[in-house]
Amino acid sequence: MILGVKTKELIRRVDDRGFFMEILRDDDQLLQKFGQFSMAMTYPGVIKAFHYHKLQDDLWFFPKGEAQVVLYDLREDSKTRGETDVYYLGELQPWLLTIPAGVAHGYRVLGGEPALITYLTTQSYDRLQPDEYRIPWDDPTIGFDWRTHNR
Repeated sequence: MILGVKTKELIRRVDDRGFFMEILRDDDQLLQKFGQFSMAMTYPGVIKAFHYHKLQDDLWFFPKGEAQVVLYDLREDSKTRGETDVYYLGELQPWLLTIPAGVAHGYRVLGGEPALITYLTTQSYDRLQPDEYRIPWDDPTIGFDWRTHNR
């Protein structure tokens, strides 16, 4: 596992009215601070990768649909530099995933339905000085094969 990446399995409390699920609590210690909360919808088969941040951490949650999430550690001082991790997140795997600054990240929507991603960041987006750096989804340095992998 890439150093600094954190996960939290989410628990659904189900009864005859539906379900309730706590997603994030202040005592979970998954974010150092709060900056922004956002949501995006992505169509089936789309790959949104890769990007990374030098300053902010991300916290990802997929409440609808399924996604293959890929992380690649770019941090110079990390013991896991150059390592790749794959996570399968979504309705069937309701987990939170903390992605530290310096770790490139992206995802591919699985199945035939769109996926919703909600994400919190430790900084708000600044259009004048964006902390967002892009790497092509098929970058040969990362060398990731986007076909589904077994974990």
